[in-house]
Amino acid sequence: MVAGDNRYPEVRNRSLLALKTNIILIDFENVQPTDLTPLRGRAFKAKVFCGATQSKIPLSLAAELQPRGPEAEYIRIQGTGRNALDFHIAYYIGRLSTELPGAIFHIVSRDTGFDPLIKHLKTQNVICHRWGSLGDIPGLAPVNQKALPERLQKIANNLLRRGASRPRTLKTLTSSIKSLLGARGTESDVGEVIAQLSRHGAFAISDSKVIYPQAEPALKGPVQVLLRV
Repeated sequence: MVAGDNRYPEVRNRSLLALKTNIILIDFENVQPTDLTPLRGRAFKAKVFCGATQSKIPLSLAAELQPRGPEAEYIRIQGTGRNALDFHIAYYIGRLSTELPGAIFHIVSRDTGFDPLIKHLKTQNVICHRWGSLGDIPGLAPVNQKALPERLQKIANNLLRRGASRPRTLKTLTSSIKSLLGARGTESDVGEVIAQLSRHGAFAISDSKVIYPQAEPALKGPVQVLLRV
């Protein structure tokens, strides 16, 4: 897929992307990411497919994936052969698309052999795209170093001040942000706020559940969320 291609609004639209379950499937025979830090704080599940003869995994890769627990795993394919790994990825997309209807799949590979599969999946209403690198996936690209808009900072601080009563589901989070935006806040506005707060590390969304950073500042005096920029 060509970076900047506007034919795929379902993945270029950051608001929609943040509200969906996103699953990354890395063809480790074809692409070996050296930096997985973009996954930190992002609601992406990750599966790394390793060839039968690939006996070593970089320590940096393992260190980034291990803390994600069940949200990330290595899958070592059984046996060797032409396109053996590709067939494994195809199997998992089929299985997961049934288990997680509406999920968006991101194949990280430079192998164009996946493209016919992706076209077929589209006819079955399964969203799947191929990217040459992790950084090409919308939502994982480096964020511009800009100060967070004051409106978003206020919303983030409001959520943190609620402590144990913070929204824990996407439904209640949407309702809370809608209320904070006021009568002029449209559905699109709410989705964009959620996408930006998630991208800046205020929380992550997985399977319609809102996950907040474990390390939280003491709630004494004025509250300020230290969002990633």
